[in-house]
Amino acid sequence: MTKDSFIKQGAIWAFIVVELIFFSVAGEYLSVSDKAFMDYDNMLLLLKQSAPIGIIALGMTIIMINGNIDLSVGATYALSAIVLLDSMTWPFMQTMGDWAIPLAWVFALLTGIVLGAINGLIVWKTGVDAFIVTLGSMLGYRGLVFMYNGEQPTSHLNWTLVDFAEAQFLGLHTATWFLLGVAGLLWLLMAKTVHGRNAYAIGNNREAAVNAGIRVGPHFIWNFMLIGFLAALSAVVFYSESGSVNPNDGMLFELWAITAVVLGGTKLTGGYGSIISTLGGVIAIQLLRKGLGHIGADTETVNLVIGLILIAVLFLDRQLNRKGKEELKT
Repeated sequence: MTKDSFIKQGAIWAFIVVELIFFSVAGEYLSVSDKAFMDYDNMLLLLKQSAPIGIIALGMTIIMINGNIDLSVGATYALSAIVLLDSMTWPFMQTMGDWAIPLAWVFALLTGIVLGAINGLIVWKTGVDAFIVTLGSMLGYRGLVFMYNGEQPTSHLNWTLVDFAEAQFLGLHTATWFLLGVAGLLWLLMAKTVHGRNAYAIGNNREAAVNAGIRVGPHFIWNFMLIGFLAALSAVVFYSESGSVNPNDGMLFELWAITAVVLGGTKLTGGYGSIISTLGGVIAIQLLRKGLGHIGADTETVNLVIGLILIAVLFLDRQLNRKGKEELKT
């Protein structure tokens, strides 16, 4: 790891430390709660609440390193959740009792994989920019969500699922373990495998990657299938406990995920990014949301602050990249 990369990847964790200090001090004077901001249970809950967006953001990191983007993850999340809950009400599934749970998970995860594969195939075969393709699929998949069950919520509460989702192991909730497990596996994928090296190479220079013999199209499909799978996994983790999904659930998830990825230092143009730094970006956003709420800020203020910070990060990244290019010319 170069010195520049070390600074970029460490910046988000330094920002998290600043957040913790600021909200802990400010909370003593402005808090609307009797609890301290850095209360142990509060931090455990923060990690659990980070999981739905976090799992998706980790997958988005790979897509963006690749030089692409996926705007359909929120709709994929909602449709997978509906398949998860609705499938357990199907007659043959009801006869299986709790044995239907793993099959319902499979149905939901396959939904995400298929939707992701469709995105990847269109990007590969048409050559249309992934932004346009996934913008269209975002609208199309959301349409499927509304067609599936009208505008009514889909509900099915299974107490075995609830017990699983609310369980704790070594003090951490099930959702937190899924978030950390996905982060660990994706880090290994990007740091230790040919697929990961190819993702960076394609994002850095697609034409050079093609000339080097990398099969760019199939590579895209695998990565879009991966983020579709992770969007569905996020839904499985969250709705196992919730038991009810509304047609509008998951809206703006793509924007929150992209924000976390960018805060973690991944370039929008591709070729550079870090799974661990994205995890930091997810935690930083959740800390901001929870911290601002802790001192009495409303939702509009929270969104405004996060938006301004994102703009500042993008501006700083642009300036640093411009400086780097000028140094290369001298």
